[in-house]
Amino acid sequence: MRSRDDRTGGIGSGSIRKQLSQNFLTDIPVARRLVRAAGISADDLVVEIGPGDGMLTGHLLNNAHRVLAYEKDRHYAAKLRARYASDRRIHVRHADIREITPPREPFTVVANIPFAASTDIVRWCLAAPKLTSATLLTQCEFARKYAGDYGRWTKLTVTQWPTVTMELDVRVHRYHFHLIPQVDAAVLRLRRREQPLLTRQELHGYHQFVEFGFSGLGGSLAATLRQAAPAPKVRAACTMAGIALDEPVGLISPDRWLTLYQALS
Repeated sequence: MRSRDDRTGGIGSGSIRKQLSQNFLTDIPVARRLVRAAGISADDLVVEIGPGDGMLTGHLLNNAHRVLAYEKDRHYAAKLRARYASDRRIHVRHADIREITPPREPFTVVANIPFAASTDIVRWCLAAPKLTSATLLTQCEFARKYAGDYGRWTKLTVTQWPTVTMELDVRVHRYHFHLIPQVDAAVLRLRRREQPLLTRQELHGYHQFVEFGFSGLGGSLAATLRQAAPAPKVRAACTMAGIALDEPVGLISPDRWLTLYQALS
């Protein structure tokens, strides 16, 4: 049965949730599994993005030291504030995470994120210097794309690989949500490496290298690289990295990009 808000189209209605791309998790075991997958410790600061009706929030408080919850929907932000008014370990803000400066201390993100904002939220996480990990429940296709599960890798995944890994975790059926989305969801796990695979100076060069490699100047990665380096050197580097000379850029895994960069450097 729909709530009164749903019937009237008022604050918190299904129409408002659609506008905000909100699909609330309704399965408690799935919520517990998601929080458990995040590997939260009793000392951790957790940022929850879009907590909605708080399905994950209580489980996070059972495991974390502190929780910062950012909810764009004023109605649900107010409800969460009221529910946890006596708990000083949680701070709830009515805000869009994309407009928030990340914490200046180490933190992890655990969230059932709005599908429509997934790319922006991933970029926000990656840009946060103190982020240690992010466990994001999002559209299954999106999670598979950024984890390379289709056998293709995005420029963002390749660019971040020396410092952050992106992995596909558990899949969640769409009927575990309300409103029910048109597609299943899955967990995308971001982990910042304790020790980057490249130095700060090397990272700058690597980022430029990836940007040029994805420019598509030659049809294949090798052909593109031959625009800037001698053909014999490109051929030798591709052989070292296990990359065919006609291999399209999107099919090349991040680890091979790294080997190729080091060979050409």
